[in-house]
Parts: sequence; C-alpha cells; structure tokens
Amino acid sequence: MFTGIVEELGRVASLEKHASGARLSIACSEVLGDSIIGSSIAVNGVCLTAVELRPDGFAADLAPETLLRTNLEDLRPGDPVNLERPVTPVTRLGGHIVQGHVDGTGVLESLQPLGDGNWELAVRVPDELERFFVFKGSICLDGISLTIAAIEGPRIRIAIIPHTYEATNLSARKPGDRINVECDILAKHVDRLMKPYTISN
Repeated sequence: MFTGIVEELGRVASLEKHASGARLSIACSEVLGDSIIGSSIAVNGVCLTAVELRPDGFAADLAPETLLRTNLEDLRPGDPVNLERPVTPVTRLGGHIVQGHVDGTGVLESLQPLGDGNWELAVRVPDELERFFVFKGSICLDGISLTIAAIEGPRIRIAIIPHTYEATNLSARKPGDRINVECDILAKHVDRLMKPYTISN
C-alpha cells in the first residue's frame, strides 16, 4: 500500500520491449535505501516489483496488463518518474490509500499557472471512471495523491501547490500526455456494494 506522497523523482534509464511485456530500468537513489529483490516500488503510481537492484537504480518487469492499462509504455530514456516505496505500520498516512493498481489513463488537457508557484491541472478521465470521483475527493494521478477541485463531466480540475509541482514529474508534463489514474479504493468498494440495490431504468 502507498500514500501518493512522492519520495523521489527518478529518471528512466531504459525501456526494453519484448514480444510480451517489457523491462523498465530506473535511475534513482533514495528509494533504494531499504529495498531488496522483490520489493514493491510505485513508478508513476504503478506498483512494480524490483527484479534487479544496482547502486544507481533498479529494474522491473512489466506484464502485458500493465502496459495495457498504464502510460509506462510511453516512457523514454531520461523521462522523470514519480517514485514511492510502500508504507510501513509506523508511517504517517500523508495522502490517501493508494494500491498502485492503476484503473486507466486520462489525458492532460491543460496545466495553467495561477501565480505564486501554484498551478491548475485539467485532466480528461475515461468515461467508465467518472462515477468514482467527487468534489474534494481523493484521486491518484501518476502516483501523486491529489484533491479534486472541480468536476466538469469527464474533466476534473485539480489545484497544484508549488511543492507538488517542483517535487514531481508534473513540471515536465504537457497537453496530450497520458496520465495514470487510480480511483479511491473506498469509492470502488461502495460502488460494488451498491450495485445490487441500483434501480435500472
């Protein structure tokens, strides 16, 4: 489990695509501190398993399902990526409960400066995920725990504070980029539990 509080901004070293799946290598340092082979590390909000550790980074294998549902196949060497290790029982839950199980990808429509280092992010989310979002609710975009400021149909708007902009890969994003989206797990459970009681027209 993760919290969506990015620990380190890593860089893509390589992405080797295979007939089925791929291997992603990341250059980083901080998240390696207590990692071992088999450790989970979230990369842009995607929970991956470290299968190779080096003094300057790690590598993880990407399953076909991961490539299908996330934006990891879009990565190129040098691209910045948000990294986070799983929480421990004594870690403060600074964001919200994040599983690292991406539900789909949205499209960044705009990233507008608001002044004093603040920004407004607008993302168009997949139609099938709209029902999981609420005003002032939590959302995880590329592994960043964020709060929804406005919902306009399939478009959500989010206020970005200076620290988040500077400490994550948002500063490198541009309109048209695909963004990993993980909905709040509580919303997904409520939706599932309520389905038997939903009256269809």
